[in-house]
Amino acid sequence: MPRQFLTGAELSASELAALLDRALQLKAAPLSSRALDRRSVALIFQKPSTRTRISFEVGIDELGGHAVVLRSDELQLARGEALRDTMLVLSRHVAAVGVRTGQHEMLEQLAKHSAIPVINMLTNLHHPCQALADLLTLREAHDSLAGLRVAYVGDGNNVARSLAILGSLAGLDVAVASPAGYALEDDLALPADARGSLTLYADPRQAVDGACAVYTDVWVSMGDEHTADARRAALADYRVDDALLDAAAPGAFAMHDLPAHPGEEITAEVLYGDRQRIWDQAENRRHAQKALLELLVEGA
Repeated sequence: MPRQFLTGAELSASELAALLDRALQLKAAPLSSRALDRRSVALIFQKPSTRTRISFEVGIDELGGHAVVLRSDELQLARGEALRDTMLVLSRHVAAVGVRTGQHEMLEQLAKHSAIPVINMLTNLHHPCQALADLLTLREAHDSLAGLRVAYVGDGNNVARSLAILGSLAGLDVAVASPAGYALEDDLALPADARGSLTLYADPRQAVDGACAVYTDVWVSMGDEHTADARRAALADYRVDDALLDAAAPGAFAMHDLPAHPGEEITAEVLYGDRQRIWDQAENRRHAQKALLELLVEGA
């Protein structure tokens, strides 16, 4: 069976540590690997994308491969072709497939019928590739992730969920602060060999206490536009600003998966200031995903 990367929990703690080590090597020498030499990777986009598309396309090229970018309206899926049939065809042509879509169940169905690795580039429930980049960014700032506290402030969405799953696997103590009705599920299953923990809060200042990084995401995600006003009202006290960073550990920096809305979930002063590593995160998508592709394709 091919290796899949749907939630991040498919990795062991040791595999994740090795993947981050490899990502650091690939960042230092971007053209040092030919893991995808003369191979193609299909990238299916049913959701808009900037960082995901750029980082995967450029990363695949740097690994010697070719990215086949497929928008939803270009596939027969748009005309009712079965998910199973689509994957049976793709499995005959490419070395792996990345999928950026809405319903996580669709991704699971594609993986069920796939003979090649399937990579979650984003679903409504999980965003594990982003979490890999987040962990790589933290590794660049700290020699070890074990025992570090990272706070996530805002909507308990797919980004928060993936940070909790992969962060705990890497040894982080993840603190998530959200208002009532927007919290992560309190029974979220962490990986069996997780070395860290997850704690949920209502008060953002409690969550950031002792944190080396303070993470946030948009208040209105793709598909949530119909509840935009209610979301902005509920999340108004969960903005990352200089005062909230001051309540964290000395030297704490802000993180954001982008796109950002300055004045809502984060202030412009933090987003473009010197107390953030947000643009490093955006770059690190490429390096982390290259290490992931090596692991999945070479191990297939």
